[in-house]
Amino acid sequence: MTAHNASSKYGQYTGGPDPLAPPVDLAEALEAVAEDVMSGYSPRRALQEFLHRGTRTNAGLDELAGRVQQRRRELLGRHRLDGTLQEVKKLLESAVLDERKQLARDAMMDDTDRDFRQMQLQNLPTSTSAAVNELASYDWQSSMARESYERIKDLLGREVLDQRFAGMKEALESATEEDRAAVSRMLGDLNALLEQHRLGEDSDADFQTFMERHGRFFPEDPQSVEELIDILARRAAAAQRLLQSMSPEQREELMQLSSQAFGSAELVAQLEQMHASLRVLRPGENWSGSENFEGQEGLGLGDGTGVIQDLAELDTLAEQLAQSHNGAHLDDVDLEALARQLGENAAVSARTLAEIERAMHDGGYLRRGADGELRLSPQAVRRLGKSLLRDAAKQLSGRQGSRDTRMSGAAGEQTGSSREWQFGDAEPWDVTRTITNAIRRTIAEGGNPSRGLQLAVGDIEVSETEARTQAAVALLVDVSFSMAAEGRWLPMKRTALALHQLVSTRFRGDSLALITFGRYAQSMDIGELTALPAQHEQGTNLHHGLLLAGRFFRSHPTMAHVLLIVTDGEPTAHLVAGGESLFSWPPAEETIQVTVSELDRLGRTGTQVTFFRLGDDPGLERFVQGMARRIGGRVVAPALEDLGGAVVGEYFRARFKANHDGGTGPVF
Repeated sequence: MTAHNASSKYGQYTGGPDPLAPPVDLAEALEAVAEDVMSGYSPRRALQEFLHRGTRTNAGLDELAGRVQQRRRELLGRHRLDGTLQEVKKLLESAVLDERKQLARDAMMDDTDRDFRQMQLQNLPTSTSAAVNELASYDWQSSMARESYERIKDLLGREVLDQRFAGMKEALESATEEDRAAVSRMLGDLNALLEQHRLGEDSDADFQTFMERHGRFFPEDPQSVEELIDILARRAAAAQRLLQSMSPEQREELMQLSSQAFGSAELVAQLEQMHASLRVLRPGENWSGSENFEGQEGLGLGDGTGVIQDLAELDTLAEQLAQSHNGAHLDDVDLEALARQLGENAAVSARTLAEIERAMHDGGYLRRGADGELRLSPQAVRRLGKSLLRDAAKQLSGRQGSRDTRMSGAAGEQTGSSREWQFGDAEPWDVTRTITNAIRRTIAEGGNPSRGLQLAVGDIEVSETEARTQAAVALLVDVSFSMAAEGRWLPMKRTALALHQLVSTRFRGDSLALITFGRYAQSMDIGELTALPAQHEQGTNLHHGLLLAGRFFRSHPTMAHVLLIVTDGEPTAHLVAGGESLFSWPPAEETIQVTVSELDRLGRTGTQVTFFRLGDDPGLERFVQGMARRIGGRVVAPALEDLGGAVVGEYFRARFKANHDGGTGPVF
């Protein structure tokens, strides 16, 4: 038995998305998108902005597009298009020099013949193409000179073919007459196939027969005649743009030289026929463009056509990365082309962005509304609120002199008794009673608890706690023009989200109302407030907001009433008969009077009121300080970055006070 030593090689996975890669982390994307949405962007635009910026560790679309443009500039700045002409010129000079040396040392040659040949070489045209064509019938005396001249024809043939068929220059190096005849047969069959297709007379069998005969000339391995035409047309259009990018003199030189390709006029005619057919079959290709090359590195016809194709591919990538047309998705980005042009890391970055875009939609974070517009889903709002609540808790715990505040829920001290769990209960489980219930149920159902135990909802019991006061909390947020103009719009929304998350998850027995007040006031759910665009109407109608808060409190008569008001300006509007809003600046006396009257009414019912004063407006400071003294309320003037922690802290303070005072609700 023979032992074999097997060796393995490991490298980067290149078969598409890494199957072992962890799923993309949407936390950063969701936070950034939601932040922009709260600032006034639509969810669609917010997601686009995030994808263009990229993540902390992943290049965005803007960076990738910039690298595409840099690559384009590098190609144009590095190359020039006279590589074939320069190579032909060198071969011609070498042939003429070798011929002159041969004439000078050939003692057996007739002097008259020598003089004639020397004069013929001396008087060659200055144009390279004209000189090459004039020497087409010259009887070379030097074998080295003849070889150099034949290399010109061979080079031109390979370059002309390489213009139309990528890789042909290298494939036909040191080609035999048989190889050239095979190329000629391929061109003849190809032109016949293209003509059949143009007339609608070809079949799949015709294409298969063609590929069986000539497939080695097409490394792209087209699977249909349409794919074949696409490949050839893109290359032919690039070859055309290459010629149009040359100077008129260069273009004229090459046109004249082309007749010497392999010394075969038939080859040139076949290529021209193919070119004409492709223009008819693919008129949508760019046949008329040009580029401005400014470099020093000469390119041959084939390589130059390849660079022109690279430039076209870069232009297509730039358009794909721009994502500027309706219905654009990152799945449209050609990752293989991106890897070719910018490297595999760029393709990985684009693939990651596409996965984020897909996950934001498929993961339920963006939802299309009845009007067809994208919106943050409730799931996204909850996840964002959780993050903002953590931030608020950090702010709260970091405030000087603050005690440790636990967000464990609304349960009071345990009484020692337990009861069956009901939906919405936040009390801790009685684990012993719960497990006992599960064992009894399992035995009653004929099961064996020793083989495994499954809990049912009916098994769960929770520990009873002393009754604690529930709170009805009204958060009034100013949405007047100044809030957006002074950069307070986003912190206001972040604060509302954090408080909403706290109440809805940790204090589910409490009730929260979100009320905005600008020229008018309005009750909103958290999704509406999150998506609310900046208001451009002037007016701070606290009066209307207090009316809505009073209505909310009256619908919760047994709860402690907590009123939190976030504003950056004194009242400048109030409701009048008929429901119209009357705006006045400076504030009208009537506006102040009706607002104070409504605050007094709430204060008399035991509502705990806290004003959060934003900014340094003297009128606002006088108003809120006066009202706090009048109704026994509080005034907090937090920095914008501390607003969330301040509001959450006041919510806890109000709940603690309500429970400490005996848990009684307001009396009307």
